[in-house]
Amino acid sequence: MKAMFGVVSLLIALAIVGFLAARQLKTAAPSATSSATAAAAATAGVALPDVSTSGSVREQSQQIQQKVKDDVAKALQQGAAQRKDASDQ
Repeated sequence: MKAMFGVVSLLIALAIVGFLAARQLKTAAPSATSSATAAAAATAGVALPDVSTSGSVREQSQQIQQKVKDDVAKALQQGAAQRKDASDQ
């Protein structure tokens, strides 16, 4: 009887995991181009990266990574320039 409950509970757990995995896969569609996401980003003052949709996922990922690296370098340069200006005064 104990083994029967163990098997039934494993099947229930497997069904729950399968249901959740299927639901996640259905909602994994890219939503970065939706107007709601763009509006929320604009409200927060965040610029969405311009990524071409013609390339593979790997190419898109590399484009985003390069954009982030460039933005970080630009921010660091601006910070260094502001500190230099502040120390000159």
